[in-house]
Amino acid sequence: MNQPPPTPAAASAALAPKVHVLCVDDEPAVLDGLALHLRRRCTVHLAASAAAGLVLLRREPQIAVVISDMRMPGMDGAAFLAQARVIAPAAVRILLTGQAELSSAVTAVNEGQLFRFLTKPCPPPALLATVEAAAEQHRLITAEKVLLEQTLRGSVQALTDVLALTNPACFGRATRIRQIVGELTAGLALPDAWQVEMAAMLSQLGGIILPPETAERVCNGQQLSDDESRMLARVPEVTEQLLAKIPRLEGVRAILAAQSGSVHGGRAGRPAPKELAPAARVLALATDFDDLEIQGHPGEMAISILRGRKDQYDAAALDALDAARGGSARQVVREVPVAGLRVGMVLADDLRLLDGALILARGYEITVSSLVRLRNFEKRVREPVRVQLPPPQAQSAPTAHPHAA
Repeated sequence: MNQPPPTPAAASAALAPKVHVLCVDDEPAVLDGLALHLRRRCTVHLAASAAAGLVLLRREPQIAVVISDMRMPGMDGAAFLAQARVIAPAAVRILLTGQAELSSAVTAVNEGQLFRFLTKPCPPPALLATVEAAAEQHRLITAEKVLLEQTLRGSVQALTDVLALTNPACFGRATRIRQIVGELTAGLALPDAWQVEMAAMLSQLGGIILPPETAERVCNGQQLSDDESRMLARVPEVTEQLLAKIPRLEGVRAILAAQSGSVHGGRAGRPAPKELAPAARVLALATDFDDLEIQGHPGEMAISILRGRKDQYDAAALDALDAARGGSARQVVREVPVAGLRVGMVLADDLRLLDGALILARGYEITVSSLVRLRNFEKRVREPVRVQLPPPQAQSAPTAHPHAA
């Protein structure tokens, strides 16, 4: 007997990937019942305690919906879902509760930003409808986050492009600091690393107010006049003004505010919030390391100096810096003609015109647009150009796929 063709909605549902749902309850019978009703439409993860649920959340980042019983030994459902929110903020949270626990459930909804609570026993249709609504909410949250990140990155890219054109010295310094921060966050597995990496790229944005010759003196660690020092003191304020109207950059701005006044050793900014303090210290370490290299200290000696500054940096961050930039990680430098520059090469020295004008600063990673720009100068660029090559072991290692920045 021929079956009727599926409706468009049914076909779409069949093709859609199953939503991952975590169910947490200390009663095996309740867990079995939840799994029975959900497994046809969902990929179900079961945990018999709050502690086991937190472990699963850390191990399975694809979990989109979390369902927890209210009354559990050790940690109740409200406390568990509050911690779940920290570990997986995009996961939609649902609380199962008995009639006697309704007042606690209402408090949990208000304080823990829960999606809904269900009373036990919960009829299967109500359970399925709630999980489907939660899955849709998760899709909306995820889509909004992707759109927001793309908008943020576009705004930041526009600002840094302007800095690159108007003040290559400051842009080059920001690029170097961003590279160091990226190496540190990779070694430290820092949560929300995008915030400190974005802060690094924006750290020199206020330098847009500096005349090119002043910016070069600042970025080369040279003596400044009184007027130049006053201009430099305004740079953090200008950076804050430029970023203040871009939404969702509060964390980035807080990290940068902690660096205010950091010019070749001094740091007198506002303390970062507790959750951002490690990121702020990573940026401080990267900035100070770049300062020491500007002053002529090779990587190994610069790290030794930084280790001597007691209690200013995290020991793990110093170890990560040593692994990335210490003696064993010394980079190889090669000379190439301008025509031999390729996308991805990193400048070991400033790239200047024959008259001394700075075009691209040390640490700049060659891009398609910079190669196009260099063609405009034709034979007016000093040659050969010194570029950095990764250490031999890094060159022979398999290529890793970078995560989205």
